[in-house]
Amino acid sequence: MMDVGRHPKIKLYSYSEIDNVSGYVGNFNVRIRKKARYVDENECTACDECAKVCPITVPNAFQMGLSLRKAIYMPFPQAVPSSYILDMEHCLGNNPIACGKCYDACDKKCIDYDMQDEIVDVKVGAVIVATGMDVYDPTRLDDYGYTRFENVITSMEFERLICSEGPTGGHFIRPTDHKTPKTIGFIQCVGSRTQDPERGNPYCSNICCMNTVKDSLLLKDHYPDVEVKVFYMDIRAFGKGFEDLFMRSKEKGVMYIRGIPGEIEEDPQTKNLRLMVENTTTRQIEEHELDMVVLSVGVIPRRDNEVVKKLFSLSTTSDGFLMESHPKLKPVDAPTGGVFFAGCAEFPKDVKDSVTQASAAAARAGVLLSAGKIKIEAITAVVDEEACKLCGICARVCPFNAIIFDKKSKTPAKVIEAACKGCGTCSAECPFDAITMQHFTDRQMYAQIEAILSDKPMDKIVTFACNWCSYAGADLAGLSRLQFPHNARIIRTMCSGRVKDKFVLHAFKHGAPVVLVSGCHFADCHYIDANRWTQKRVWKLWDKLEKLGIRPERLQLEWVSAAEGKKWAEVMNAVEEIRKTVTKEEVEHTIKVIREAEKPKKPKAKKEPAAATT
Repeated sequence: MMDVGRHPKIKLYSYSEIDNVSGYVGNFNVRIRKKARYVDENECTACDECAKVCPITVPNAFQMGLSLRKAIYMPFPQAVPSSYILDMEHCLGNNPIACGKCYDACDKKCIDYDMQDEIVDVKVGAVIVATGMDVYDPTRLDDYGYTRFENVITSMEFERLICSEGPTGGHFIRPTDHKTPKTIGFIQCVGSRTQDPERGNPYCSNICCMNTVKDSLLLKDHYPDVEVKVFYMDIRAFGKGFEDLFMRSKEKGVMYIRGIPGEIEEDPQTKNLRLMVENTTTRQIEEHELDMVVLSVGVIPRRDNEVVKKLFSLSTTSDGFLMESHPKLKPVDAPTGGVFFAGCAEFPKDVKDSVTQASAAAARAGVLLSAGKIKIEAITAVVDEEACKLCGICARVCPFNAIIFDKKSKTPAKVIEAACKGCGTCSAECPFDAITMQHFTDRQMYAQIEAILSDKPMDKIVTFACNWCSYAGADLAGLSRLQFPHNARIIRTMCSGRVKDKFVLHAFKHGAPVVLVSGCHFADCHYIDANRWTQKRVWKLWDKLEKLGIRPERLQLEWVSAAEGKKWAEVMNAVEEIRKTVTKEEVEHTIKVIREAEKPKKPKAKKEPAAATT
């Protein structure tokens, strides 16, 4: 961070947050709120005289609440800039008469009680999202007594206690008696690898196992006589040199017990902790008495991820972390052009992987900025200005904010080609057919439907599959030689959001017995939330079909990912069973009612006024 602060080509905004982001790749407008520090960072020399006289003390968040800080404080020892911050929430008041001791103690008069937040607008060509992660809070998982027993701490609190800059100066002590513990237990996977949402998350947090191995080695190096026990499901030491560290830990005498304790009890007099565990290696129930227990807590997505998602039009995976454009081909690119990921914003990583991804993200941003021009796919949307009726629906449904529309100006919607990803949701939702998707035009779609149903339509399953997931899932099913009906005819679309209701009705009008619309799972949509509009559209279609006297189950909606070849085969077998139940008479009735519904309604004749009577 010190190198960043000194670099002549890097502008560092500390103690700031982003208020708003607009624009698109190469032309982002970022509004930054530089929060008031109430201390002039350019004049402050960090002499600490102000903190010495401050009468207010509050828990220090950097030290995990294990020590106190003053209302005027340095955020952490290596903070950049090396300047104090006045916490107005806990200060006695911005009126110097109320206290003003810090102001009087400052020789340089750096303190300004009237300082206001500063708004800074910057223009950038690319954005790297490196918002990091949060740590699982074990408070609600009280089986281990985290809220009841003072000697039960988290791995983050352990880090602060053993750190030389921590509240105890690096001397590891028990919170209850301030003595060095003789036996310490680590419980792994707290808040991770569980299907119970009340107990945590289903994914592995990646860093916990090796963090515990490192902590056990630290304890053994500083306190060789301390007995360390690790309770685990399995140790995941997959990185370079990780297995060697694990074996070193064992050689130092750390005991690894394969089993997760159920609960912890405390001796009220000695404050020692007792726990029962089933050792799955020896197949015996064991009781252990410990001086301290460290909960190796997992990591979770940032709690403010929803704000970040809205600012940059991003999407998340099912676990809540931000989703990349492609896990193999574009692992650091966001679905939104010009936005890249680094670190644990995408998924849990250790320091080495975070640095590697940060380098990759910087390289990708550098390639983009050095090119001068960007290349885009030719599948963007085009607005017919004459057909546009200024309804604004397209701008509302676009997941990338790639459509500019201002109803007050009474000008047609305009597509920003650099931001458009070609999902086709705007075209599908436009009630006036004023938007054309290049290379996936309505005319091409209708031609494919008619070609499929031109011969033996009763034997066909008309299928709309999104390019990224369902189409790839169908391909995987074929490559895996799974058995499923051969009569499915797939029409590839970039996204299921491209499927208009008119496409489905056109298929039924030409004799399709069954129509299947398939796309990505909600959490995996490559166009952020475009498939949610697909669901809404299909729901409306089901209602319309029912009103027309057509069985709604003849239109199927399924979510299949690229890895679910088996599910694709199961879905196609289920749809084939529905197709077999459709009779020729039913199809003829469908064709008739749809054609009747499409006929323009005749205007009602005006009634002649009644003749006056005398």
